[in-house]
Amino acid sequence: MMMGEIFMKRLALFTLSMSVTVSGCSVFQKNSKKAFNDGFYTQNIDGIKQRVYIDVADEIIRIHPSELKENGISVIDTANFYEFQKSKLKTNTEEAIPFSKASFDIDFLTIPLKFRPSQGGVPLQLNTNLNGAGYFGYRRDRYIIDYSTNPLGRSERNMNHFGFSVGAFTGFGNTSISPTNTNNLIEQEYDGVVWSKGLAGIFAVNNFTVGMALGFDHLLGSNRRIWIYQNKFWYGLAFGLNLN
Repeated sequence: MMMGEIFMKRLALFTLSMSVTVSGCSVFQKNSKKAFNDGFYTQNIDGIKQRVYIDVADEIIRIHPSELKENGISVIDTANFYEFQKSKLKTNTEEAIPFSKASFDIDFLTIPLKFRPSQGGVPLQLNTNLNGAGYFGYRRDRYIIDYSTNPLGRSERNMNHFGFSVGAFTGFGNTSISPTNTNNLIEQEYDGVVWSKGLAGIFAVNNFTVGMALGFDHLLGSNRRIWIYQNKFWYGLAFGLNLN
């Protein structure tokens, strides 16, 4: 197979995997961790942290103090709350309050780019095979909310979101099996099925999300004993869709 054909094949696979990822974002958009929804958060004002419950309306954010009891249940003070809304802000006044939230993260992960270090005389490889995995990890999100005055004198709500997640993944994909990566012990090229597992870190800044993965592939089939990448580490670029 000519080098040009190999490149075009890999480019097509990469484009397809990215298309699946991007189109899937709309399916899970309502569950995105980027959204600032009702729930318990940690409020940080001047270095003082307090657990609060946030009630988000169209133009108003109600902040209720809460207390974590010994039994692990948070009790909300419904009688006392602070309204964070643009109608209470004066012209040219800016106010920002950061909130953070920890959660268990469940994602569908795809790794369109895998970098395999040199093995058995084969130089560094860049693989663009299709794959999918389940991801489970710890996530921390931070939201910074403020209202600013635009040139027309109107107050507008602004939100900056920063997120980080670290965890483990496991899933399946395909990879090219050839004489080159089997020490010339086979003659026929084919796409083998691999079981992938490893660790990943996902970073989010507003609408931009990207992850880095460190993993291992286990080839399923009799040729796993001669595949030079069997259970050898690789590192790659990862994209995830939040499922919870």
